[in-house]
Amino acid sequence: MAFSVVFHHDATDPLAVISAPPPNESSHDRAAREEREVEAQRISDLIDDEIRAERAVRKKEEDTVKILLLGQSESKSTTLKNFRMRFARDKWIEERASWRAVILLNLVRSANTILDALSQEIDDEQDGLDDAFKFDDYYRRYKVRLSPLQAVESNLKRLLGATPEDIQPRKQNSPTTLPPCGSSEFFVRSRNWRNFLQTTGGHEFSRHTIHQDLPNLVDSTEVIANCKDDITALWRDGLIQAMLWRRKTRLEDSAGFFLDAIDRLSVRDYEPTDDDVLRARLRTLDIQEHELKVDDDTDAPKWKIFDVGGSRTQRHAWLPYFDQVNAVIFLAPISCFDERLLEDPRVNRLEDSFILWKAICSSKLLSRTILILFLNKMDILEQKIRNGIMVKRFLPSYGDRPNETNDVVKYLRQKFKDTVRYCSPEPRICHIYPTSVTDTKAMAVTLISVRDGILRDHLKRADLF
Repeated sequence: MAFSVVFHHDATDPLAVISAPPPNESSHDRAAREEREVEAQRISDLIDDEIRAERAVRKKEEDTVKILLLGQSESKSTTLKNFRMRFARDKWIEERASWRAVILLNLVRSANTILDALSQEIDDEQDGLDDAFKFDDYYRRYKVRLSPLQAVESNLKRLLGATPEDIQPRKQNSPTTLPPCGSSEFFVRSRNWRNFLQTTGGHEFSRHTIHQDLPNLVDSTEVIANCKDDITALWRDGLIQAMLWRRKTRLEDSAGFFLDAIDRLSVRDYEPTDDDVLRARLRTLDIQEHELKVDDDTDAPKWKIFDVGGSRTQRHAWLPYFDQVNAVIFLAPISCFDERLLEDPRVNRLEDSFILWKAICSSKLLSRTILILFLNKMDILEQKIRNGIMVKRFLPSYGDRPNETNDVVKYLRQKFKDTVRYCSPEPRICHIYPTSVTDTKAMAVTLISVRDGILRDHLKRADLF
């Protein structure tokens, strides 16, 4: 005989009526119902957990300012270093010693680029080319005495995480194929660079790790120290400088800084300074992301800065990062009006910056994003104009305007500003700053202004302003 349970409920309570079990429910039916209710409650709890997680993510996104660094690759990493040096000082100091290998690589690559040009010029002379410089045995001996620098360059690249495939031998080019940009650029994967920082970071690196875990760095330093007199003599030689100028051999902007400081860099206990790290050049592939706290206020939002790569082969990766961006900081090196792209020597670098800027201004995904433009490398622009290089020769639209730094900056500033005005889907804010990102004092003032402007806009969007 089946046992049944009789439930009593308040017939005037509609919720009680709906949730009440069927009358005369058997124990078997009751067990099945309770099992269904437990499963339904489990699913409901999962949904509640997902909703809470989504709310937490949205809250975190609301409390995070997302910044994109865009533009050609060279200046963006230096701008990111300025942000980190100013707003993540402890982490910056912790990692600073790890840049020693990069700095030495920059120094050695510059010396090897000069040697490559010298070797090619000597070959041209032997081939009977009339316009070749005449170098005697005094210069030929440099090739022999400085030949160990080739191995030093390869060792430093391996130390930074390069694979054997990444370390290509330096090629000798014919006179018709020698590019004006000098040697091809070296790069490492962002993951390998992060691993190197984790391995070598910390305050004890220079006293402990460098001698026990990284003997190659010590060996490389000693080779450089033994070669430093020849490197200095080669760099300061007037005939060599004239040869580099005629061949249009392009060294990194920081080459002179490191070559002039070789006595300081080639000692065993050398520790990089802020200026050394700012000028150190290391191209990384993939996306770099850094989180910063730009305000001492505990309630201030955190910043996430994304460096998404600036070379032409990396620009396809920009689009996914356009979503929910608070600001774009665009680096336009205006000193490069007389230079060509590494990836495509047919394209003027300043023209490429204008093309990129127009594409960013025209993007509907970025239509409500603050645009911040750094007209960068002001110091190099001023030096080029002081050396007599005429802007209108490379930029015909400049016309007969004065060949003075302030006039050039004023002209280019208006051109970039007009692009914002005519190409943006809707009116927007754009801040333009003439900068030299290696000038730390001036950049500190600029970054405070940039921070305040972005935070004001962030508060407005949150309806708190």
